[in-house]
Amino acid sequence: MKKLIAVLSLFVLAACSSNPPQHAASAGGASRDVIPYAKSLIGTPYHYGGETPRTGFDCSGFVKHVYSHTRGVQLPRSAHDMSGVGQRLSATQLQPGDLVFFNTLGRPYSHVGIYLGNAQFIHSPSTGKRVEIVDMKMNYWAQRYNGARRVTNLR
Repeated sequence: MKKLIAVLSLFVLAACSSNPPQHAASAGGASRDVIPYAKSLIGTPYHYGGETPRTGFDCSGFVKHVYSHTRGVQLPRSAHDMSGVGQRLSATQLQPGDLVFFNTLGRPYSHVGIYLGNAQFIHSPSTGKRVEIVDMKMNYWAQRYNGARRVTNLR
């Protein structure tokens, strides 16, 4: 775990040394501020319909809040509606900050999270749980993966 934190710290320091993009949410820009803010919310309780750290989050409320807070981007409220925003990506194109979608309720695009890199994503999972980081290669997530989107230039 200490090695992971050290590597992530180096990544953040390297990212801070370059000029930030001037547009709303490129993948590179998203990884510089969306990711650290999303990680700062780890442990926030799940709350159906929740959209703030104070009340807790459901999956789409978490993603909507993170993008609004860090980039000023107003995403739709539901995971399904978010699946139509931005550029569609193949799994090989994923970059930190991209949105990843899953079929968790027997219907496509019923769950959303934020891709972190290394096949990991952060999300607000379900009742009784808290914002967490999980591995997309875990059988549960791998079987339910629906696709990804890159959010760019929205306000």
